[in-house]
Amino acid sequence: MRVEHDFLGEREIPADAYYGVQTLRASENFHITGIKLGSLRSFIAALGYVKKAAALANRDLGVIPADIADAIVHACDSVINGELDDQFIVDVIQGGAGTSTNMNANEVIANKALEILGHPKGQYSIVSPNDHVNCSQSTNDAYPTAFRLAVWYELHFLIDEIERLSSSFQTKSAEFKDVLKMGRTQLQDAVPMTLGLEFGAFAVNISEDAARLRETRSLVTEINLGATAIGTSINAPEGYPQLATAYLKKITKVDVTLAEHLVEATWDTGAYVQISGVLKRVAVKLSKICNDLRLLSSGPRAGLNEINLPRMQPGSSIMPGKVNPVIPEVVNQVCYRVIGNDVTISFASEAGQLQLNVMEPVIAFCLFQSMSMLTNACITLRERCVDGITANAEHTKSMVLKSIGIVTALNPILGYEVSAEIAAEAMQTGEAIPDIVRRKGLLSDEKLAEVFSIENLMRPKFIR
Repeated sequence: MRVEHDFLGEREIPADAYYGVQTLRASENFHITGIKLGSLRSFIAALGYVKKAAALANRDLGVIPADIADAIVHACDSVINGELDDQFIVDVIQGGAGTSTNMNANEVIANKALEILGHPKGQYSIVSPNDHVNCSQSTNDAYPTAFRLAVWYELHFLIDEIERLSSSFQTKSAEFKDVLKMGRTQLQDAVPMTLGLEFGAFAVNISEDAARLRETRSLVTEINLGATAIGTSINAPEGYPQLATAYLKKITKVDVTLAEHLVEATWDTGAYVQISGVLKRVAVKLSKICNDLRLLSSGPRAGLNEINLPRMQPGSSIMPGKVNPVIPEVVNQVCYRVIGNDVTISFASEAGQLQLNVMEPVIAFCLFQSMSMLTNACITLRERCVDGITANAEHTKSMVLKSIGIVTALNPILGYEVSAEIAAEAMQTGEAIPDIVRRKGLLSDEKLAEVFSIENLMRPKFIR
């Protein structure tokens, strides 16, 4: 063990630990989610990038010695590369507006820098978590800058998976382009269509969300690095905000820009609200598609049974042979969680007072969880469901030919009233629509064949 102190007193720290006394106190104070900061890979890497950019700017401005700055830079590289993730031990939800997260990073980087320079851990008179690693910074600009950078990365991963899922639906659309089926509105028979059209609509619907996420991702590239405590840049040398931002842009290759009004940028969480709103949009639409997949595969003998989902696992502990649509079901549940997270983010964003929003840790937790869960849900749905879907083409064709909904094709020829009478008779007698029309002598066999041909039912033309 080694002994460290802060203004609250002394504490023993494991000798091999890179974290320090403030991290230890925070880990004892916050037993909330059971999820440690180290599990948020993008966030930890982003903290490393922010501290690296700060050290480079401080070195250039002569605020900290070059050898100390260089050691901090190399220590930050270890954080960025994931070598020290197990040292980020604070719970992701914490009081203090993220101070515990910031100090966890400061202490880990300081002790790694000491190691690089050949000194024992805890020798903070040589490399200090506060005076060197946190130089020209505050939690209130370092934390949100890292948060925004991490959100940018996580959105990148999510967008990629949404596009892959869309592509899978598009592949099925092409595969099912000649599968005739009945369209439905309000769960009632409507008019014929193809299964390819239905899956193509899924593909387009999802790809639209990828475009919306790209638009909102630009919101997190505006940062407040150099704002320090409240946006007045207290304790930061002249030119530091601009230089640190330039370094961050260079080392991350993300087009970050310094906010025009640092006081406003320090408390504003509007970007998170908007991004969460788009994530909720993704969740609502994805859940709707999963509902449709479950309906279309229902049965198999007493439901719609239009498609077959891959059989993933036995579905019941009591009903032999039962297989449930477990993949769409789990994606539904992910979507419900994302919708709930959006509510939390809205309340937490509104709860900021005056020059700081202290609720950013729960905003971060909810945003990261929503993005991660949606990313994993898209992968799972694509790999374990959509790619393996097959169609029951003969069954769907049979349902169309027996349907009353095909009477709609007669409207331009016979008019709505006559067509409605035919539909009513078909409903009462169970007779097929073409047979009623033929028996009544309302259309020639040639015209009937044209109207109710498989090709016209799949890709209807205007016939009079």
